[in-house]
Amino acid sequence: MARLTGKVALITGAASGIGLSTAQLFAAEGARVVLTDVSEPALAEALESIAGDGVEAIAHPLDVSSPEDWTRVVDDAVAAFGTIDVLVNNAGIAFARGILETRLDEWNRVLAINATGTWLGMKTVIPVLQSAGGGSIVNVSSLAAIISGPADGGGAAYSASKGAVRSLTKHAANYFAADGIRVNSVHPGPIYTNLVKNYGITREQAADSVNSILPPHIGEASDIAYGILYLASEESRFVTGEELVIDGGYAVH
Repeated sequence: MARLTGKVALITGAASGIGLSTAQLFAAEGARVVLTDVSEPALAEALESIAGDGVEAIAHPLDVSSPEDWTRVVDDAVAAFGTIDVLVNNAGIAFARGILETRLDEWNRVLAINATGTWLGMKTVIPVLQSAGGGSIVNVSSLAAIISGPADGGGAAYSASKGAVRSLTKHAANYFAADGIRVNSVHPGPIYTNLVKNYGITREQAADSVNSILPPHIGEASDIAYGILYLASEESRFVTGEELVIDGGYAVH
């Protein structure tokens, strides 16, 4: 049996990168998938990319910083599939600027998407999980929430926002354990996605940064998706409040 057969999963930032890889993997493992993203054209392409025999998936535009958007999307997901079993809070943005260089509007925007968006997702979906008798929430944080230096790409707001996601995950895991809701965070290391590309970093430059790490290759979005799959599945039924670091050994090097 596929690892997510019978599960309904809502994924944010599902139009590209880690979110798209996760949506594709979840669909292949039998989940009914709700893809969300702020970019409607990219979202339509993402939905088409996972279409296939037996795949049940829908797509809805979502600005994760908007409470109204969250209410609409969750209501539509429940109307379509009856419930939600898995929430993956993946949507995120970054600016490669330090404390002194970051503007207030940039700081507020990063925190609104990365931290507030994660909080709103849990706030809106947890009542559905409670009604269903439990479920799994996977919050995509970052290695930047654990260590600094190259891990945060020089982004002060990004690092702070992902630290908030890390702490909020533990808070939720504690307070909703009695409801059968597991909440874990994933902390990607050097992963080459569009977010990294938008920093102006080429694939070759990214690979050079991990040449001394084993395994000696730059991580891919699919490497993170498999970790998210584990935390979403019943295989991790005894795992909550944990931090899954997927970084090719970067943090311990």
